[in-house]
Amino acid sequence: MYILVSMKNVTLIAAIIIVAAAVVITLLLAPLSTVTVSVENDWCENMVQEIIESRNAAILDGDTEKIKSFYNTNTKYGMWAFEHQQKKLEYLHRWADKQGISFTDINSKVVVRSAKKKGEGFSLNFLACNEYKYVYENSHEEVNVMRIGTYHSMDVMPFEDSWLITREWYTDPFADSLESDNVKINEFKEYILNSTPRDFSDLNKRRLQAVEYADRYCGAAGEEKYGFSYNKKYKNYNPMGGDCTNFASQILFEGGKFKKTSIWNYDKDASAAWVNAHSFKDFMLYSGRASLISYGTYNKVFKSSYKLLPGDIIAYEKKGKVKHISVVTGADSKGYTLVNCHNTDRYRVPWDLGWSDSSIRFWFIRVHY
Repeated sequence: MYILVSMKNVTLIAAIIIVAAAVVITLLLAPLSTVTVSVENDWCENMVQEIIESRNAAILDGDTEKIKSFYNTNTKYGMWAFEHQQKKLEYLHRWADKQGISFTDINSKVVVRSAKKKGEGFSLNFLACNEYKYVYENSHEEVNVMRIGTYHSMDVMPFEDSWLITREWYTDPFADSLESDNVKINEFKEYILNSTPRDFSDLNKRRLQAVEYADRYCGAAGEEKYGFSYNKKYKNYNPMGGDCTNFASQILFEGGKFKKTSIWNYDKDASAAWVNAHSFKDFMLYSGRASLISYGTYNKVFKSSYKLLPGDIIAYEKKGKVKHISVVTGADSKGYTLVNCHNTDRYRVPWDLGWSDSSIRFWFIRVHY
């Protein structure tokens, strides 16, 4: 019996053999440690993804005992990690009551950056892009979406047929609110629930481009297709105290097309007005590039927050110094102002979430594009 094989098929078969051989050779020549690390990271990523997803479900349900089950509370650091998570849960639900909302879903995308053996367990560094969905009490049909990016250092150890967290540290977006109590909740809630969507259809091009930049480079809160990364043209100042103002300056320069000056400048490194939150606020106001809408505690500025436009600035002051800068990027289904920022990374997050401490003062700043 003869088998007829066309030259076209011969070429295809040869190509397949060459590709297969190349893959085998690559694996054989690659250092064993490289292959092992890749497999180990993938396995750890799946394991952490399952832990975070299960914890998210418990947070939605307000189930403290379920959350506790993810931690080894017999260790000091495990207990501290659980207690912090418990405070975070309480704050999130307290803020939701003030807002008149219910969280309907929390989804996280985990990306493990490194995984090292630690005894019988692992020490992990990873980012988590956490997407929260919420609805207002009187309009369940309109689903709002926000994302918060967090960077974690976590130790896990095997226990029976599961894994327990023995230590966890991460950039907490709610750290400035965990000891606070909201006041005048009913008054705020009524005002928010009676508000309506806002129309931003007449924004000028520079404002729109500023928002586009803010969405594109919001790091761990961004879209997966962008690699959850910052703009690599600029230094990441998080290890030096925070990158929020550097990001706001980029938004105004790259997106909003404001020109650099001798005071507000970036050339391999940043000037104080470019990267320092308090200096940035002063520069914007005193240079005439911006003007003040309102200043004060949440109680005082709450209603004026509805005047903010995409591309405007919010500065957050503690003990007489501005410590954080966010850029307005939109509004939700009730017209509540949303912001983007770095450190922690936020995408379209309500402007006061994580900043509810009564000692905080807010600067609402109109940017003149």
